[in-house]
Amino acid sequence: MEYKMCVPCLLGLEGPIADELRRLEIPGVASENGRVYFTGSDAELARANICLRIGERVLIELGTFEARSFDELFEGTKALPWERIIPKDGAFPVKGYSLNSQLFSVSDCQKIIKKAVVERLKSVYHIDWFQESGALYQIQFSIMKDRVSLCIDTSGDGLHKRGYRPAHNAAPLKETMAAAMVTLSRYRGRDDFCDPFCGSGTIPIEAALIAKNRAPGLDRGFTAQSWQSIPQSVWEDERERARAREYHGEYRILGSDIDPKAVAIARENAERAGVSDTVRFEVADAMRFDRETARGVIVTNPPYGERILEKQVAETLYRGFGKALSACPNWQLYLLSSHTEFERCFGRPADKKRKLYNGMIKCDLYMYFK
Repeated sequence: MEYKMCVPCLLGLEGPIADELRRLEIPGVASENGRVYFTGSDAELARANICLRIGERVLIELGTFEARSFDELFEGTKALPWERIIPKDGAFPVKGYSLNSQLFSVSDCQKIIKKAVVERLKSVYHIDWFQESGALYQIQFSIMKDRVSLCIDTSGDGLHKRGYRPAHNAAPLKETMAAAMVTLSRYRGRDDFCDPFCGSGTIPIEAALIAKNRAPGLDRGFTAQSWQSIPQSVWEDERERARAREYHGEYRILGSDIDPKAVAIARENAERAGVSDTVRFEVADAMRFDRETARGVIVTNPPYGERILEKQVAETLYRGFGKALSACPNWQLYLLSSHTEFERCFGRPADKKRKLYNGMIKCDLYMYFK
């Protein structure tokens, strides 16, 4: 079966995700604000879920239409071919959001969409009651400026949940954002790599996965794996294809942090991610950074300082790290911060900046090439 699929993402990451999809030999790639589209069959659906590093999830888009009234929302939803995806026993809850639209009540939109899908499936399957006892087909809607997009989620948990970071282990950076930063640095495993503010190790671990070309979703499950319409052999074949693309080499990847507890957690996460032989962690003060390299890249996410006192601490960190790094040649730097005075504190302007959103926090990725 051919699908039109989309990958929702944080603003600023559409380009890297489109590049990822093309490298995976997935056709029909096109991007717009906050979403990247592609076309494909079951194989491409499975491949995107298993291999994407930066996207948040993989959705099948059933259709789009304009709706400024509940009648238009009902009729537009009912006209879509839900039976192509949802079987008689499928469970199909509805969730979503509405922005800058006349239909602003999310709960009312949920009810209307659910009712319309039920009516459509009633007419196709000739049954009056759906027990929804089978596999999950989560319906997701978005309404932006009165434009409705209706999708079915194939991923389940967000793709940032690789499985190596326990649920209770909170971190300021999602795995998908860490992978995006490493990707934007153009690190591919040949240079020295360092994160001197590594925390729980997310950036160095994602760098190790990229260096090895290891698919981040190899060891986790996805909602669409329980769909009878997609043979299990498709998932097995795509996992085998991903394993065959892995690299096996020697890499110099280091994560360091001043907090010994964070470093201990980072080592545990690397073990779970299967890269403990590839990335090294140690306790060290970034303000005393003195590492020598012939050619290296630093990708890091130091504390931003969202409160006044924290801002002062962050500024002290930036000054100290900037001074230390100025005495260490041959390192390129890619640093994410929301602090508006970062460049002044660091001691020099960035060669280039790129706007990114870390969750809801507007940040800049400061890039220093020399």
